[in-house]
Amino acid sequence: MAASGYTDLDRPPLSERALTRALVQPGSLWSRIEVREETGSTNADAAEAARADAPEGLIVVAERQVAGRGRRDRQWLSPARAGLTLSVLLRPAAANPERDWPAAEPGTFGWLPLLAGVALAGAVSRVAGVEATLKWPNDLLIEDRKCAGILAEMAGDAIVVGIGLNVSTHAEELPETTGVPATSLRVAGAESLDRDPLLRALLRGLERWYGGWREAGGDAEMCGLLGEYQRLCSTIGRQVRVLLPGGGELTGEAATVDRDGQLVIRTVDGAEHRVSAGDVLHVR
Repeated sequence: MAASGYTDLDRPPLSERALTRALVQPGSLWSRIEVREETGSTNADAAEAARADAPEGLIVVAERQVAGRGRRDRQWLSPARAGLTLSVLLRPAAANPERDWPAAEPGTFGWLPLLAGVALAGAVSRVAGVEATLKWPNDLLIEDRKCAGILAEMAGDAIVVGIGLNVSTHAEELPETTGVPATSLRVAGAESLDRDPLLRALLRGLERWYGGWREAGGDAEMCGLLGEYQRLCSTIGRQVRVLLPGGGELTGEAATVDRDGQLVIRTVDGAEHRVSAGDVLHVR
Protein backbone atom coordinates (compact mmCIF):
# COMPACT_ATOMS: atom_id res chain seq x y z
CA MET A 1 0.00 0.00 0.00
CA ALA A 2 1.31 3.44 -0.89
CA ALA A 3 2.28 5.66 2.01
CA SER A 4 -0.20 8.35 2.97
CA GLY A 5 0.61 11.90 1.92
CA TYR A 6 -0.26 13.09 5.40
CA THR A 7 -0.29 11.71 8.91
CA ASP A 8 -3.07 13.69 10.61
CA LEU A 9 -6.30 11.97 9.58
CA ASP A 10 -8.24 14.82 11.17
CA ARG A 11 -6.70 17.27 8.69
CA PRO A 12 -6.75 15.81 5.16
CA PRO A 13 -5.09 17.77 2.36
CA LEU A 14 -6.94 19.75 -0.26
CA SER A 15 -6.98 18.40 -3.80
CA GLU A 16 -5.86 20.92 -6.42
CA ARG A 17 -7.23 18.69 -9.18
CA ALA A 18 -10.70 18.34 -7.61
CA LEU A 19 -10.93 22.06 -6.83
CA THR A 20 -9.87 22.96 -10.36
CA ARG A 21 -12.43 20.61 -11.86
CA ALA A 22 -15.19 22.10 -9.70
CA LEU A 23 -14.36 25.79 -9.94
CA VAL A 24 -12.32 26.57 -13.06
CA GLN A 25 -15.09 26.36 -15.64
CA PRO A 26 -15.84 28.19 -18.91
CA GLY A 27 -17.26 31.56 -17.99
CA SER A 28 -16.02 31.34 -14.38
CA LEU A 29 -14.09 34.15 -12.71
CA TRP A 30 -11.49 31.67 -11.54
CA SER A 31 -8.68 31.07 -14.01
CA ARG A 32 -6.29 28.86 -12.03
CA ILE A 33 -6.03 27.25 -8.59
CA GLU A 34 -2.67 26.43 -7.06
CA VAL A 35 -2.53 24.42 -3.82
CA ARG A 36 0.91 24.60 -2.23
CA GLU A 37 2.11 22.37 0.58
CA GLU A 38 4.00 25.27 2.15
CA THR A 39 4.76 28.86 1.30
CA GLY A 40 5.87 32.03 3.00
CA SER A 41 2.81 34.12 2.17
CA THR A 42 0.00 33.47 -0.28
CA ASN A 43 -0.46 37.23 -0.66
CA ALA A 44 3.20 37.60 -1.64
CA ASP A 45 2.90 34.69 -4.09
CA ALA A 46 -0.23 36.15 -5.73
CA ALA A 47 1.33 39.62 -5.86
CA GLU A 48 4.39 38.20 -7.63
CA ALA A 49 2.10 36.51 -10.13
CA ALA A 50 0.21 39.78 -10.64
CA ARG A 51 3.43 41.61 -11.48
CA ALA A 52 4.15 38.84 -14.00
CA ASP A 53 0.79 39.64 -15.70
CA ALA A 54 -1.14 36.65 -14.37
CA PRO A 55 -4.80 36.97 -15.32
CA GLU A 56 -7.59 37.86 -12.93
CA GLY A 57 -8.94 34.87 -11.06
CA LEU A 58 -5.74 33.22 -9.84
CA ILE A 59 -6.18 31.49 -6.47
CA VAL A 60 -3.18 30.54 -4.33
CA VAL A 61 -3.91 28.21 -1.40
CA ALA A 62 -1.33 27.15 1.19
CA GLU A 63 -1.63 24.10 3.42
CA ARG A 64 0.94 25.78 5.65
CA GLN A 65 1.99 29.41 5.63
CA VAL A 66 5.17 30.31 7.48
CA ALA A 67 5.40 34.08 6.96
CA GLY A 68 1.78 35.18 6.74
CA ARG A 69 0.86 38.72 7.69
CA GLY A 70 -2.24 40.47 8.84
CA ARG A 71 -2.88 44.18 9.06
CA ARG A 72 -0.04 46.30 10.49
CA ASP A 73 2.33 43.42 9.70
CA ARG A 74 0.92 41.19 12.43
CA GLN A 75 1.76 37.52 11.99
CA TRP A 76 -0.90 35.04 10.81
CA LEU A 77 0.27 31.50 11.50
CA SER A 78 -1.61 28.21 11.71
CA PRO A 79 -0.72 24.50 12.00
CA ALA A 80 -0.52 22.68 8.69
CA ARG A 81 -3.98 21.97 7.15
CA ALA A 82 -5.74 23.36 10.24
CA GLY A 83 -7.28 26.27 8.37
CA LEU A 84 -7.95 27.87 5.04
CA THR A 85 -5.16 30.17 3.92
CA LEU A 86 -5.57 31.65 0.45
CA SER A 87 -5.21 34.70 -1.73
CA VAL A 88 -7.10 35.68 -4.87
CA LEU A 89 -5.90 37.97 -7.64
CA LEU A 90 -8.39 40.56 -8.89
CA ARG A 91 -8.10 43.27 -11.56
CA PRO A 92 -11.03 45.63 -10.94
CA ALA A 93 -9.32 48.55 -12.69
CA ALA A 94 -9.56 46.79 -16.07
CA ALA A 95 -12.81 46.72 -18.04
CA ASN A 96 -13.94 43.26 -19.13
CA PRO A 97 -15.96 43.54 -22.36
CA GLU A 98 -16.69 39.79 -22.45
CA ARG A 99 -18.55 40.06 -19.14
CA ASP A 100 -19.82 43.58 -19.80
CA TRP A 101 -17.93 44.79 -16.73
CA PRO A 102 -16.87 48.44 -16.72
CA ALA A 103 -13.67 49.39 -14.97
CA ALA A 104 -14.25 50.14 -11.29
CA GLU A 105 -12.98 53.46 -9.93
CA PRO A 106 -9.98 53.18 -7.58
CA GLY A 107 -11.99 54.90 -4.86
CA THR A 108 -14.25 51.86 -4.68
CA PHE A 109 -11.47 49.30 -4.18
CA GLY A 110 -11.73 49.57 -0.40
CA TRP A 111 -14.89 47.49 -0.70
CA LEU A 112 -12.98 44.37 -1.76
CA PRO A 113 -11.90 43.15 1.71
CA LEU A 114 -15.43 43.89 2.99
CA LEU A 115 -16.86 41.95 0.04
CA ALA A 116 -14.59 39.03 0.93
CA GLY A 117 -15.88 39.19 4.50
CA VAL A 118 -19.47 38.92 3.33
CA ALA A 119 -18.61 35.90 1.17
CA LEU A 120 -16.70 34.26 4.02
CA ALA A 121 -19.48 34.81 6.57
CA GLY A 122 -21.95 33.23 4.16
CA ALA A 123 -19.75 30.18 3.60
CA VAL A 124 -19.15 29.66 7.32
CA SER A 125 -22.87 29.93 8.06
CA ARG A 126 -23.96 27.55 5.29
CA VAL A 127 -21.26 24.90 5.50
CA ALA A 128 -20.12 24.98 9.13
CA GLY A 129 -23.49 25.88 10.63
CA VAL A 130 -21.96 28.62 12.78
CA GLU A 131 -23.31 32.16 13.02
CA ALA A 132 -20.58 34.62 12.11
CA THR A 133 -20.44 38.40 12.14
CA LEU A 134 -18.00 40.95 10.75
CA LYS A 135 -15.95 43.43 12.74
CA TRP A 136 -15.16 46.43 10.58
CA PRO A 137 -13.21 46.36 8.42
CA ASN A 138 -11.78 42.88 7.99
CA ASP A 139 -12.30 40.39 10.81
CA LEU A 140 -14.77 37.52 10.99
CA LEU A 141 -16.05 36.95 14.53
CA ILE A 142 -17.81 34.06 16.19
CA GLU A 143 -19.20 34.94 19.62
CA ASP A 144 -17.00 38.07 19.63
CA ARG A 145 -13.84 36.04 19.01
CA LYS A 146 -11.72 36.34 15.88
CA CYS A 147 -11.95 33.32 13.61
CA ALA A 148 -10.61 34.86 10.39
CA GLY A 149 -8.76 37.85 9.04
CA ILE A 150 -8.68 39.45 5.62
CA LEU A 151 -5.91 41.54 4.07
CA ALA A 152 -6.13 43.32 0.70
CA GLU A 153 -2.99 44.72 -0.93
CA MET A 154 -2.21 46.50 -4.17
CA ALA A 155 0.08 44.67 -6.60
CA GLY A 156 0.71 47.06 -9.47
CA ASP A 157 -2.69 47.66 -11.05
CA ALA A 158 -4.11 44.50 -9.43
CA ILE A 159 -5.44 43.78 -5.96
CA VAL A 160 -4.64 40.67 -3.95
CA VAL A 161 -7.15 39.68 -1.27
CA GLY A 162 -5.84 37.27 1.35
CA ILE A 163 -8.02 35.27 3.74
CA GLY A 164 -7.02 33.22 6.76
CA LEU A 165 -9.70 31.15 8.52
CA ASN A 166 -9.12 28.94 11.59
CA VAL A 167 -10.96 25.68 10.94
CA SER A 168 -9.80 22.63 12.92
CA THR A 169 -7.41 24.50 15.21
CA HIS A 170 -7.57 23.22 18.79
CA ALA A 171 -7.87 25.71 21.64
CA GLU A 172 -4.27 25.13 22.72
CA GLU A 173 -3.05 25.83 19.16
CA LEU A 174 -4.69 29.25 18.91
CA PRO A 175 -2.32 32.23 19.07
CA GLU A 176 -2.26 34.57 22.02
CA THR A 177 -3.61 37.95 21.00
CA THR A 178 -3.48 41.43 22.49
CA GLY A 179 -6.83 42.47 21.06
CA VAL A 180 -9.79 40.27 20.17
CA PRO A 181 -9.26 36.70 21.46
CA ALA A 182 -8.92 34.03 18.80
CA THR A 183 -11.18 31.08 18.07
CA SER A 184 -11.70 28.43 15.41
CA LEU A 185 -14.63 26.63 13.87
CA ARG A 186 -13.71 23.59 15.97
CA VAL A 187 -13.69 25.56 19.22
CA ALA A 188 -16.99 27.21 18.23
CA GLY A 189 -18.66 23.81 17.80
CA ALA A 190 -19.06 23.84 14.00
CA GLU A 191 -21.17 21.15 12.37
CA SER A 192 -18.47 20.50 9.74
CA LEU A 193 -14.72 21.01 9.66
CA ASP A 194 -14.29 19.81 6.07
CA ARG A 195 -12.19 22.47 4.35
CA ASP A 196 -13.05 21.42 0.80
CA PRO A 197 -16.74 22.42 0.83
CA LEU A 198 -15.87 25.47 2.90
CA LEU A 199 -13.38 26.63 0.28
CA ARG A 200 -15.77 25.92 -2.58
CA ALA A 201 -18.57 27.85 -0.88
CA LEU A 202 -16.24 30.75 -0.14
CA LEU A 203 -14.96 30.99 -3.71
CA ARG A 204 -18.44 30.70 -5.20
CA GLY A 205 -19.63 33.44 -2.86
CA LEU A 206 -16.67 35.61 -3.78
CA GLU A 207 -17.39 35.12 -7.46
CA ARG A 208 -21.07 35.99 -7.02
CA TRP A 209 -20.52 39.13 -4.96
CA TYR A 210 -17.55 40.32 -7.03
CA GLY A 211 -19.48 39.80 -10.26
CA GLY A 212 -22.40 41.86 -8.98
CA TRP A 213 -20.06 44.56 -7.72
CA ARG A 214 -18.27 44.73 -11.08
CA GLU A 215 -21.55 44.84 -13.02
CA ALA A 216 -22.54 47.81 -10.88
CA GLY A 217 -19.25 49.57 -11.63
CA GLY A 218 -18.10 49.25 -8.03
CA ASP A 219 -21.32 50.67 -6.57
CA ALA A 220 -21.75 48.65 -3.36
CA GLU A 221 -25.22 50.00 -2.70
CA MET A 222 -26.56 49.22 -6.17
CA CYS A 223 -25.41 45.58 -6.07
CA GLY A 224 -26.72 44.93 -2.56
CA LEU A 225 -23.30 44.57 -0.97
CA LEU A 226 -23.69 47.59 1.32
CA GLY A 227 -26.93 46.31 2.80
CA GLU A 228 -25.58 42.80 3.35
CA TYR A 229 -22.40 44.09 4.97
CA GLN A 230 -24.41 46.33 7.29
CA ARG A 231 -26.60 43.36 8.23
CA LEU A 232 -23.59 41.22 9.13
CA CYS A 233 -21.47 43.92 10.80
CA SER A 234 -21.50 43.57 14.59
CA THR A 235 -19.51 46.80 14.94
CA ILE A 236 -22.54 48.89 14.01
CA GLY A 237 -24.39 50.06 17.11
CA ARG A 238 -21.45 49.32 19.42
CA GLN A 239 -19.39 51.70 21.48
CA VAL A 240 -15.92 51.57 19.94
CA ARG A 241 -12.44 52.96 20.23
CA VAL A 242 -10.68 53.40 16.89
CA LEU A 243 -6.88 53.56 16.75
CA LEU A 244 -6.13 55.68 13.68
CA PRO A 245 -3.15 55.09 11.37
CA GLY A 246 -1.63 58.47 12.24
CA GLY A 247 -1.54 57.67 15.93
CA GLY A 248 -4.72 59.38 17.08
CA GLU A 249 -7.92 57.75 18.21
CA LEU A 250 -11.68 58.20 18.17
CA THR A 251 -14.20 57.03 20.73
CA GLY A 252 -17.93 56.88 20.21
CA GLU A 253 -20.77 54.88 18.73
CA ALA A 254 -20.30 53.11 15.42
CA ALA A 255 -23.38 54.54 13.72
CA THR A 256 -23.14 52.80 10.34
CA VAL A 257 -20.93 51.83 7.41
CA ASP A 258 -21.48 54.25 4.53
CA ARG A 259 -21.66 53.60 0.80
CA ASP A 260 -17.88 54.13 0.52
CA GLY A 261 -17.21 51.38 3.06
CA GLN A 262 -16.17 53.87 5.74
CA LEU A 263 -17.10 53.45 9.39
CA VAL A 264 -19.15 56.38 10.68
CA ILE A 265 -18.36 57.21 14.32
CA ARG A 266 -20.71 59.44 16.32
CA THR A 267 -18.87 61.05 19.22
CA VAL A 268 -20.46 62.28 22.44
CA ASP A 269 -20.81 65.81 21.05
CA GLY A 270 -22.99 64.48 18.23
CA ALA A 271 -20.37 64.97 15.52
CA GLU A 272 -19.95 62.24 12.90
CA HIS A 273 -16.50 61.17 11.75
CA ARG A 274 -15.84 58.89 8.77
CA VAL A 275 -12.98 56.44 9.16
CA SER A 276 -11.46 54.66 6.16
CA ALA A 277 -8.73 52.79 8.06
CA GLY A 278 -7.95 51.95 11.64
CA ASP A 279 -8.01 49.29 14.35
CA VAL A 280 -11.45 49.05 15.94
CA LEU A 281 -11.87 47.90 19.52
CA HIS A 282 -15.38 46.96 20.62
CA VAL A 283 -15.92 48.48 24.06
CA ARG A 284 -17.72 46.03 26.32
